[in-house]
Amino acid sequence: MGFLSCSNMLCHSLDQDSDQSRSRNLGSNSSSFNSSLSTQESLLSIPSLTPSTPQVEHPLPAYHRNLATLKGHSYMFSLALAEKHLYSGSSDGKICVWSRDLSSSALKNPSPDTVGEGCSAVKSILILGDKLFSAHQDHKIRVWKIDQITPHQKYKCIATLPTVNDRCRRLFSAKNYVQVRRHKISTWVHHVDTISALALSRDGSLLYSVSWDQTFKVWKISNFDCLESVWNAHDDAINAIVLSNDAHVYTGSADKKIKVWKKNEGEKKHSLVATLEKHKSAVNALALTTDGSILYSGAAGGGSIIVWEKKGSDGCHMEAAGALKGHNKAILCLTIVSDLLCSGSADKTVRIWRRGIGTNHSCLAVFEGHKGPVKCLAAAIDSNHSRDSTTDSGTSYSVYSGSLDSDVKIWQIWVPPNNLVHRKN
Repeated sequence: MGFLSCSNMLCHSLDQDSDQSRSRNLGSNSSSFNSSLSTQESLLSIPSLTPSTPQVEHPLPAYHRNLATLKGHSYMFSLALAEKHLYSGSSDGKICVWSRDLSSSALKNPSPDTVGEGCSAVKSILILGDKLFSAHQDHKIRVWKIDQITPHQKYKCIATLPTVNDRCRRLFSAKNYVQVRRHKISTWVHHVDTISALALSRDGSLLYSVSWDQTFKVWKISNFDCLESVWNAHDDAINAIVLSNDAHVYTGSADKKIKVWKKNEGEKKHSLVATLEKHKSAVNALALTTDGSILYSGAAGGGSIIVWEKKGSDGCHMEAAGALKGHNKAILCLTIVSDLLCSGSADKTVRIWRRGIGTNHSCLAVFEGHKGPVKCLAAAIDSNHSRDSTTDSGTSYSVYSGSLDSDVKIWQIWVPPNNLVHRKN
């Protein structure tokens, strides 16, 4: 096992419906790649956060390997982890349920359970207790009940949002209608374009959804009612959403902006409290550290990930601290596990980053092997923290990557402690 090298690729959008496809969610033309991680033209004012000077201390290498490849039937759009299972959502509308037991014989010849056959493309998946939430290209959110039956699980669709009751309550009052296109109106509880991402509140009582219709909505999980809809939240399709523990909501859009929203105590609606503007192309992905101190954002152009640092006690004040440079095409997905950031790109690779002193980051590994853009990621700490049978201290992680090549790859990476370094001569 050892380090893998970088490779390049072409990205293009495979989402076919909607009249806004001109600006959404996948890549850009590639620029030349410099092995020294040179500054991208679109981010000239933002310094690199990847140390490269010889006099600094460097972490020991992280070892990684590809454990398995799960063969899907169509483009992979979303991944989610829940205890012993991996869930993947694809362009054919299926949600596949895979065993995470790497010793299972099923892994060698995987034949996953499927959920939601016949639905439209699955853009996002969330698991909360015995419920699975899926966001779809047909403008709907579906709620599935997970019944624990040994040795398999069964899934039943128990709701489609907005629910029939929710829709009926809005039908007969003009105040419940909004203009969604030049000659079209709809009740405010409806999304009218692809739902691109979902997020849960810290206490699990609220579900947030964002859409290419430029809105985000808030749903009450106990009865699935739509509580709030923020129309024209952005000037173009919204591709990503993350929530902080202090109830700040971050949305990333094809309008190149990240907006910060907050609903203060006693208020009924979220208010815009800040707009973050550094990207020069559509924002595709967001990730937020558990403590809310660092926000990562990836966009369609340049291949850089902007690192935003929280300033002051008010979570809405974020400043661009620098950029992580290594990918050479669009950033399509981001996820955080422990102190690691995982990034997937249209260049067909996955990169693993670790934050060091201050906001400096090191790229620990590059995963290669996909034949198409890496569209979704999930990651977790392994139960066995040691690398193979050695006595080295460190942490082992499982990383799952889904691609437009229709495959899900399972990777294992062993990361030495942060304080274990060597000097570069």
